[in-house]
Amino acid sequence: MFRLFQYEFMQRAFFAIVAMSLFAPLLGVFLVLRRQSLMSDTLSHVSLAGVAFGLFIGISPNLSTIVVVILAAILLEYLRTLYRNFLEVATAILMSLGLSLALIFANTGRGKGINLDQYLFGSIVTVSQTQVILLAILAVVVLVVFALFMRPMYVMTFDEDTAFVDGLPVRLMSTLFNVVTGVAIAPMIPVAGALLVSA
Repeated sequence: MFRLFQYEFMQRAFFAIVAMSLFAPLLGVFLVLRRQSLMSDTLSHVSLAGVAFGLFIGISPNLSTIVVVILAAILLEYLRTLYRNFLEVATAILMSLGLSLALIFANTGRGKGINLDQYLFGSIVTVSQTQVILLAILAVVVLVVFALFMRPMYVMTFDEDTAFVDGLPVRLMSTLFNVVTGVAIAPMIPVAGALLVSA
């Protein structure tokens, strides 16, 4: 079994898994407690639009995905405050919109060789050194941020009104949490795939 690790692609896959296992559970716990577990699925589907758009205009799919996911995360937070009792409708609309835009960009740019299969299903053994470094940096940033803001996050998660009375910037914290979740999802797409990353 240990002979597998003499291959560089297996080493990169192992380090990618370790990095993801450090930050994904932290984000997942708060997503479930905030009843936003569907948000990660929505952002992963929207990220496909970012990938297709990046490939369509000829820039790095990682960069375009991060930009699109950040915009979608901010929009989701806005819709969450606007429609408190109907957030599921907003996430479903954004999910469908993301997949629709991905298909439009993929079909429009068919002559450019756009293929989304790799991003739909992912492949842990094709992860690059750059992606491993990006995941490692993300793991460190998320761990440090959660170590510093764990208590305010719990207060905000369980009772936003109490957090607001305590003077916490609830709207800003919630928006930043959504953005961090979106940025965490973006580099995981080529590794885990857009269809499975929410798991």
